[in-house]
Amino acid sequence: MKKPLLIVVIILAVILVLPIINLIRWTFQVKKPLEIVLLDKTVPSLDREKHKSFNWILTNDRFVKKEKRTSYSYRKDYYGFYPTRPLRDKLFDKNDYHLADLIDIAEKTDVLYFTDTYGVFFNDWYRSITKTRKSRKFYGGLNNNDNLLIKEMKDRNKLVLLEYNTFDYPTVEFEASKVQDRIGIKYSGWTGKYFSTLDSTIDEDFPIWMTAMYRKQYKRPWTFTKPGVVLLQEKSIIVLEEGTHLTKPLPYIITDSAGCGKYNLAQSVTFDQWFDIIDPMENSVISKFRLETTSLGDSLLEDNNLENEFPAVIQDPVGKRTFYFSGDFTYKNIPYWSSRFKGIDNLKGLLYSKKPDDTRRFFWLYYKPLIKGILNEYYSSLSPK
Repeated sequence: MKKPLLIVVIILAVILVLPIINLIRWTFQVKKPLEIVLLDKTVPSLDREKHKSFNWILTNDRFVKKEKRTSYSYRKDYYGFYPTRPLRDKLFDKNDYHLADLIDIAEKTDVLYFTDTYGVFFNDWYRSITKTRKSRKFYGGLNNNDNLLIKEMKDRNKLVLLEYNTFDYPTVEFEASKVQDRIGIKYSGWTGKYFSTLDSTIDEDFPIWMTAMYRKQYKRPWTFTKPGVVLLQEKSIIVLEEGTHLTKPLPYIITDSAGCGKYNLAQSVTFDQWFDIIDPMENSVISKFRLETTSLGDSLLEDNNLENEFPAVIQDPVGKRTFYFSGDFTYKNIPYWSSRFKGIDNLKGLLYSKKPDDTRRFFWLYYKPLIKGILNEYYSSLSPK
């Protein structure tokens, strides 16, 4: 066989054999039984984008259900909103826990994760409708049962993970206040998001209600065209545009050496989803958001009692088993088939690039190792059953 042809055959063999080897390696990994309750009220599509990436990590690292020792299904194993097929018929089911079930759930459950309590609204469900900031709610918002389940889990020193929008609209103020007191933080009322372009005439999905809100507040037209970050409060809006207010348009998540070492996190990754701004109070801050602002951007933030750095991940300093993520961390539509291959994240060149502004780096270099680290640390601390 000629040498060039032999090389081609060897390369093809490696390409075909490696996935099989990695699938076998994944199959024979030791299973880690852990009872997990996942709540996702924001599921307007069949893809379950708001929690699929978390389930990817569970599957890839072999966390399984305690009773059946089977992998968790991102399609079925969660509480919340369930769109049904065919999606065009706009039918849905709901899977809720009830007050009478809370004690039993808390006793049996090891981990509670609220990935999204926002819910599904008329404008999300019927996408052809012109979007407004707020529309009629079909389902959503953190309620009293959710609050009580958090309490019961914390009382038992179980692992509790909460994420962006746990206490924002449409959660009523009373319930929002209770959950903030329960985890020891204070919500500023400000949320924000990066936009690859602020030009509403180019991006058809740009929330047009933001431009109307800006015109009403500042009495001048919306003239932004570059990438940037929009910050929102109930009746206030701040626009930070690249060049004028930002030296770099994407927010960064920055982690100190202690956090990087403990959870194997990248020191810096960009983040392009929604986030909220909180006061961590006595909680430990593992990572921070940073907006790369100019002096004009700093002044604009200062006028609204804001800073260009604020918490991204906090941890209860006493029990160390309650975490709050101040961003929409789970909103990544990762190809689920890849979760059954051990070592898949070694394909760095294919999964993400070395460019600092590649937002794919967030999942592989930050969220995945963070969740994996938290779960494995907790799993190791549990006494053998």
